[in-house]
Amino acid sequence: MQKRAAIYVRVSTDKQTIENQVAALRQIAERRGWEVVEQYHDAGISGAKGRDRRPGLDQMLNDVSRRKFDVIMAWAIDRLGRSLIDLLGTIQTLEASGVDLYLDQQSIDTTTPAGKLMFQVCGAFAEFERSMIRQRVNAGLKRAVEAGKTLGRPRISAAVEKRIQTQLRAGKGIIKVAREVGVGTGTVQRVAREMPHPFEAAAA
Repeated sequence: MQKRAAIYVRVSTDKQTIENQVAALRQIAERRGWEVVEQYHDAGISGAKGRDRRPGLDQMLNDVSRRKFDVIMAWAIDRLGRSLIDLLGTIQTLEASGVDLYLDQQSIDTTTPAGKLMFQVCGAFAEFERSMIRQRVNAGLKRAVEAGKTLGRPRISAAVEKRIQTQLRAGKGIIKVAREVGVGTGTVQRVAREMPHPFEAAAA
């Protein structure tokens, strides 16, 4: 059965062109007997941008779950993302839907057993990197707490808190108080909860 292929191309600046990548990938698809049924591109967008900032990539990954094609073709691994973490998310999406990946410059082709193994190794390294980042973040938070640092947003001054309390007691709503004092509504809600005489604060 003929495989249905989707081509994804990306260039970082508007001055670059996607046509060379498209032509090369279409020639490869023709040699392999794959039918190109979809083409996605992001032009003038950095690979450092996430999926939410790359409409072509986002649409392609949405179509992956609909099984609109059997294999995704891209020129190189950095066309999909600049980090192993980014690649891991794409790998997991493709694996969950049974869609293969062909990366020309890295000679990764998961339609073959060797390519599938390489794909799994990439995924393992990406998962390892994500785990290490998580461990470093947790260790940093632990050190900060042990050093006596207060995590999260700093508390407002006593004077500002008193202004909020005064306005709340005057019957003003949470949103209006936040706007007039220049703080977030969450801060006003916290002050309201901590006031010695509970009352029902209006939202507006």
